[in-house]
Amino acid sequence: MTIPASFFDWTLEQIQEELQAEGIPPYRALQLWQGVYQQLVDSPEAISNLPRGLRARWSQRFKPASLETKAIQRSTDRQTEKWLLGLVDGNAIETVLMRYQRRRTACISTQVGCAMGCPFCATGQMGFRRNLSRGEIVEQVITIARYLKQQGDRLTNVVVMGMGEPFQNYEATLGAIQILNDSRGFNMGARRFTISTVGWLPGIERFTEERHQINLAVSMHAATDNLRDELLPVNRRYPLGKLIPACRRYAALTRRRITFEWALIQGINDGLDQAEALAQLVDGMLCHVNLIPLNPTQAYAGKPSEEPRVLAFLERLRSHGISASVRLRRGIDIQAGCGQLAAA
Repeated sequence: MTIPASFFDWTLEQIQEELQAEGIPPYRALQLWQGVYQQLVDSPEAISNLPRGLRARWSQRFKPASLETKAIQRSTDRQTEKWLLGLVDGNAIETVLMRYQRRRTACISTQVGCAMGCPFCATGQMGFRRNLSRGEIVEQVITIARYLKQQGDRLTNVVVMGMGEPFQNYEATLGAIQILNDSRGFNMGARRFTISTVGWLPGIERFTEERHQINLAVSMHAATDNLRDELLPVNRRYPLGKLIPACRRYAALTRRRITFEWALIQGINDGLDQAEALAQLVDGMLCHVNLIPLNPTQAYAGKPSEEPRVLAFLERLRSHGISASVRLRRGIDIQAGCGQLAAA
């Protein structure tokens, strides 16, 4: 099925070109763009500085809403909300809003399902269905931003850590961030975005060459190839001997810190031998290690590491001068944590 383009698939320049062909001046397209991305309206009818005739006409043509909110779950501490969003072809994705003391962060998806097959991840367990369009990625962010605006609040950060491998959908993912970064519209700074990859090497290499200001995170989870082959099957194609040099090159060329994500699984990858191996791999690299006890999923028997093992792993890294911390877990009771998203 061909997914019809929505308003969010278009750049401002594309809209201006389309309308200029009809004799409509570019500044009218800019007013439409700013109404959607700055005022966060859900229809051109609500953009008061547009002539009434254009509002009515464009309401039929540009419908700035194609995702359907099917359900919202809230964690017991009220700090996390998970959205089930329906797509026009009948598929669905999940998007998460996380509230912190100073930040409001949206965790967004780039694919329906995922082809990477990581056994401990609910998205990987459901398999791959299709890539999201640029507009479907953008609209997740706008949906959360509109919701927060209604509460007198605003979105501050976006992490591309939801369903899917972002670098397997590179054009749409970076295109969506470009739209959201546009200073004439939503104007979210590039450094407020973080893209997380399991280690898809072509994407990392291209991302490095393009010298983006967007933050990069790599899901590591194991520091030896035999274990990483089991936990992240992509390692059989792009093993540590290829991945780590690419990460070093990224940090060296961009002079930006890279984050390594590590889900701690009791008795699997939380031993001091893995901590030592990781310290050797990233020694001297501009990086930070994010540790998080595994978020459980139904199809994986592994358990989150107990606190003494978490702290021992953390201290071993720090003893080698590696910047590391234990990430605050959010939304576990509603399956909204990392690795728990699936089109339920």
